[in-house]
Amino acid sequence: MGKVLGKRSALAGPYVIWAVGFTVIPLVVIIRYAVFDRSGAFTLSNILAIFAPVHLKALIFSLEIALGCTLICILLAYPLVLAISRLKFARSGMMLVILILPMWMNFILKLLAWQMILSSNGVLNLIIRSLGFAEFDISNTPLSIMIGVIYEYFPYMVLPIYDAVTAIAEDVIEAARDLGAKKKTVFWKVVFPLSLPGLMSGITMVFVPSMTSFVTADILGGGKLQLVGNIIEQEFIHSMNWNLGAGLSVALMIFVLISMTFTINKDEREEEEAW
Repeated sequence: MGKVLGKRSALAGPYVIWAVGFTVIPLVVIIRYAVFDRSGAFTLSNILAIFAPVHLKALIFSLEIALGCTLICILLAYPLVLAISRLKFARSGMMLVILILPMWMNFILKLLAWQMILSSNGVLNLIIRSLGFAEFDISNTPLSIMIGVIYEYFPYMVLPIYDAVTAIAEDVIEAARDLGAKKKTVFWKVVFPLSLPGLMSGITMVFVPSMTSFVTADILGGGKLQLVGNIIEQEFIHSMNWNLGAGLSVALMIFVLISMTFTINKDEREEEEAW
């Protein structure tokens, strides 16, 4: 028994080193910068600066983008997952490869491609003009940022939901159908509750990065619209005020943790009620 535990500890060693070196230590450094000012005096003003009007406006805008992106990804993911799960193994595998293929491309290149598509003289308006409709320009707008964020993080919603749905035993679904349940009832009473773990993983992987993203707003927003990530980036890179940047980062981290805790508890209650 002791040898087995020793082997497990040895196997866990690289992960512990990685976690400490690339998660714990950087987090401690950020928190240290956040709770001290440039003179080295303890202060909470860097964290509370998130409530300043300009920072709060960026935080609210980031929250709107993150919530909108997460909701739309959920609404698009479930029909796609249910359609793929009904295909044969070879075809479903091909569909998943097509889905994750854009993830292998450079993130900046994908955003530049969307910038060309959505610009006033881009591909989208070219197609619209050829069809005889009035063109419209959505570049440098919240809609263009939303499109870019959804495009980037949509696979992160689909994959965990797909794993959860395909793990549901077919006998359970067939039993519900034999008892007279219609397709909608099977989905809401069987598939959806059993896929909640995958849904929660998808929400975590979409909501958090879409809220903290700043490159998307820089490219598709033209620098005119700022997420809270843009504010933090400016404090670190341009203003060189690492204390304020770290304070805003810690405040954002606290906000995200509270939001995710509330969401997880709510979904757990809904799952219990559904059963």
